[in-house]
Order: sequence, then structure tokens, then C-alpha cells
Amino acid sequence: MARTRSKSAPRLTRDAERLIALANGLHTSGSLTEDRFWETQIAALLEKLLEHGNDAPLDAALDHLFQTNSGAYDVLIERAEGISESVTLMQGDLAWETLLIAAPVVAWSKYAIASGPIARDDAQSLAVQLQAHVLAADTRVSLVPYLYSIDQLPRQFSELRRLAARLGDAAVSGEIPRIDFARMPETAQLLSDSRFVIASAATVRGRPLFRWQEDASGHAGRTASLEQWIAQARPTIAKMLPGCVFECLLPDSYYVNCREADRRVRPYAIRSGVAFLENTLQVEPSQLRAVIAGFGEDRVDEYRVGFTVDGDSHVAHGVVWPLYGREDENTRPGPVEDLVAELGQCGVTEVKRLTGTFEPEYCDDCGAPLFANPDAEMVHAELPEEADSPAAHFH
Repeated sequence: MARTRSKSAPRLTRDAERLIALANGLHTSGSLTEDRFWETQIAALLEKLLEHGNDAPLDAALDHLFQTNSGAYDVLIERAEGISESVTLMQGDLAWETLLIAAPVVAWSKYAIASGPIARDDAQSLAVQLQAHVLAADTRVSLVPYLYSIDQLPRQFSELRRLAARLGDAAVSGEIPRIDFARMPETAQLLSDSRFVIASAATVRGRPLFRWQEDASGHAGRTASLEQWIAQARPTIAKMLPGCVFECLLPDSYYVNCREADRRVRPYAIRSGVAFLENTLQVEPSQLRAVIAGFGEDRVDEYRVGFTVDGDSHVAHGVVWPLYGREDENTRPGPVEDLVAELGQCGVTEVKRLTGTFEPEYCDDCGAPLFANPDAEMVHAELPEEADSPAAHFH
């Protein structure tokens, strides 16, 4: 899940300056002993800020480090994510380590992709399969009976920590978490998108949390867990996503899997976009031209692909291909190569790549991203008037 960054640098508070100094210290540390010192200091300050719902100093520190020190930025955001998704709880003399788990599903459909409450029996079935095939034997789990869209997931670190604490407490105590689903934001209707089952797993401090930790099987254990999760959980998920082609990802920590789902949805967005134009305009993929342009402020943060038909300059449809982590145009194979390869697999052979980096622009009326036409003009993606169905929003 890509983080939005401020366009103008806010005035740094004392807490923000302290976080920057601590992150720089950890980034330049030369020993494990020094690492532990900086990590303890960062954790204490982050926990204080997030417990009070004060995200502003952390956001300001991250914005500053993103511009000035990418290594320290990585250090700080990794700690912020870890502290917001994991909470330690006491039950008597036992310390329980809890972790917020995301089980993503990447889906593609010509119909609306479902989200919302999960039936009680289906939620119980998913919790059983999670316990049996992904989590270690002595863990406890609390699963939210709701299929989340990306629009409905917490946006702030402090908001996520509150959810992690509430679900972690429910996992340890065995009680049912109380969440007001009536206040969930609306879900954008996209032909390709991610859905998330959210749960908390709890284990006694020092004991394994995941099944592959019990025998130190590592990657092989992860592969086996994924195979079992797909085999056992897929029928339940299929009931929740009627009319969808979908891919199940291995349940894992919240932030890791949000990013992984974002990456995995990108090819689906291209495939669904091409299929949409085929069906709507009755054209072959070879009749489509893809115009690729990089968008960002200081560097390319995303590529936007505008599709035109039969050599026309009108953009009939657009897809956004966001970049994550250390992806950039200097890596090989880079994101553009992956994007062009995906277009080729879909049958789109005419590709025009525009040079330079464009300012991200959006429609003032509907908020949809604007795309570059072959003449490098920013335009709204709209189907021709003779098209059989209305335009939809896409990644």
C-alpha cells in the first residue's frame, strides 16, 4: 500500500526531530549492541505517539527522511509498521506477542468484486484453516468477520495499532471483537482489486507464531502452508467472491501482505483492462496501443497506461501501475520491462513510452487519474460514445 507524502515540508516538532535523529543513529550503527539501543529508543517514542493517536510527528519525520536519507527512512518506517501491527499483552504471568495478519485475495471480474460482512460459518471456517495450516500449534487467533477492500483498511499507524490491540486482546482472551462495520467507507468499484481477511494471531513470548517456525523449514514450509491454505480456504473464499477470477496469497503480517497484494494486482489490472476493451469495443488486443508515462513529484512513483484504439489519439481506458519499495527505472529488469511484458502477454504489441516525469494530475470532478495521450497531453480516460457499456474506474 503506497504511502502518500506531503507536497510541502511541515515544520518539524521536537518529537519529529527526535525520530529523525534516532533513525539516523540506527541507520549508521555499526554493531548489534548499538542497534538494540537505537531500536529501544525508537520503540519507546513510537509507542507513546501511537498510543495517543499522534501520527503527525511520525508522518513529518518520514516525509523529511524520504527526501534526505532513504536508508534512515527505511529504518523508521520498518519500525513504525512493526510497532503498529504487533502488540504485547499480559495474561496473568504470561506475556503474549500478538501480530495483525492479512490474508489477501487478488481478484478480477467483469462484475462488482464483493466486500463486506462474512457469514459466521464462513468466518469460523477461515479461522480454523488459518490455525491448522498457517499458524503454529499453540497459537490463538481472532478473525474479523469482514472482507475488507483497500479503501476500508486503516490509513494511520495509530488507527492500525488500535485495531491490532483490540484483535490481539480478543485472540488472547477468546472473546469476540466488537467492530462497527456500519461506519466502513464505501468500496470503489474496480474490475481488478484486492480483498483482505484480517485476523490477529497470539503466541506466548519466545514460542513460534507461524507453522514454518516450528521446524525451521523456512521457504519450503511457507510453500506448503500456502498450498494447504489454497486447497482448504479457497472454496470458502469462492463463495464470498462470486463471478471472480482470484488468487489467494499466503496469510502473513499486515504490512508485508498489503504491499504484496498491491504488486500482485498490477498484472490483473492490465489483463482486466485489455479484456474490458475487447468486450466493450469489440476489438482485438492487436488493435490497441498502450501509451506509458511515468508520474511523480521528485521521481517516478507510478506509471500510467493509456489505451487508444486503431491509431486514434483518444484514450479509451487507463490503468495505473504503481511502484513500491526500491523499484525504479534503473533496476533491471525494471518495472517498465515487466509492464511491457504483461501487455505483450495480453496481445498488445504497439507500445509508446513517453520520456520524462509528469506531474500527477486528477480529474477535478470525479478524482480519477488523468492519462497521457500519444501527444503527451493529460486527458480523462473515456470510452467512445458508441461503446456498449459505461466506463469504469481501474487501478
